[in-house]
Amino acid sequence: MKKLLFIAAAFIVSAGAMAQKTMVNDFAKFNVEKYDFGKIKQNVPAIYTFEITNTSDKPLVIENAHATCGCTVPEWQKEPIAPGKTTKIKVQYNASNLNHFDKQVFVKFAGVDEEKVLAITGEVLEAAAFDAWTKEEAAKASSEKTTKSKSKGKNKSGK
Repeated sequence: MKKLLFIAAAFIVSAGAMAQKTMVNDFAKFNVEKYDFGKIKQNVPAIYTFEITNTSDKPLVIENAHATCGCTVPEWQKEPIAPGKTTKIKVQYNASNLNHFDKQVFVKFAGVDEEKVLAITGEVLEAAAFDAWTKEEAAKASSEKTTKSKSKGKNKSGK
């Protein structure tokens, strides 16, 4: 009797180990998995839209999407994504806290065991610091443009 129970238990454990987990990448392709906003102004929401393409031959449904905190809010289409079609998940970060941020959004598809993790990152600056940085970047870009246009008129000898 003990042998029979042992064999049955071994069969159940090995059958469970052989069962394959369904993985998101088997069904969906994302345009990017991580987006960097760079520097953003405090209290001005930053928005990025991730694109998801259904690579399977069956409709794909986003069952849920949630973020690691209330400062990041994902919005998604509730209708099934037809095979070969693309949908979007809009992620908004409220940018209320200063400094660097890394936030994650977890996307769960119906019938898929694994959750997909999308990420946003960036640095929130106070309004005055952001405005100063923007002016500095504009000045750099203008200087580079002027340097490039001057160098176009010269030949290899510099004349």
